[in-house]
Amino acid sequence: MATRGIQVLREKGIVHEVLVYRFDRKGARLAADALGLPHAEVLKSLVFRADDASFLFALIAGDGNVSERKLGRATGHKHIEPAAPHDAERVTGYQTGGISPFGSRQVLQVILDATAASRPSLVINAGARGTLVRLATSDLIATTGAKVADIRIESDRPAGTTIADTRIESDRPPGTTIADTRIESDRRYPHRKRSPR
Repeated sequence: MATRGIQVLREKGIVHEVLVYRFDRKGARLAADALGLPHAEVLKSLVFRADDASFLFALIAGDGNVSERKLGRATGHKHIEPAAPHDAERVTGYQTGGISPFGSRQVLQVILDATAASRPSLVINAGARGTLVRLATSDLIATTGAKVADIRIESDRPAGTTIADTRIESDRPPGTTIADTRIESDRRYPHRKRSPR
């Protein structure tokens, strides 16, 4: 099924793999399980509403949850909340369960969680329920203009780790494939108490 999202990738010449499964209920973890993939590889495409009535995408792996405080800080908003389903469908033109930043009706700001960005490739909704695409993380960032930021709730992170610095090479030469993409991720393990939230 060639969704708007897949058409965008084809038009831009982005190397991708279409993955299809029988959709039953929405959820990145359910999709990952149906496809036999790690939860950390399959992204949730979440739409949030900011205090200025604008909307934005937050992309985070299925094994994590978005910290609204961190998302607000990353986007310069004091208040951020999940968009109502009808608003998410209205601004993207997609049904919930199949929402994608690719081919969205309105071009929205995209924030990609730094933990997910450390993976060489990711799987994300392609614009229809049960249809996803796998592509290089660098291509995802370049195509959506995503900003990489730590937006994960701290309790969802593996014990003792934090994201110190994630650097992504998104300017690889034309014609290279996912296997050619190099992603550098530096983690540090601080020995200090976490400040109160």
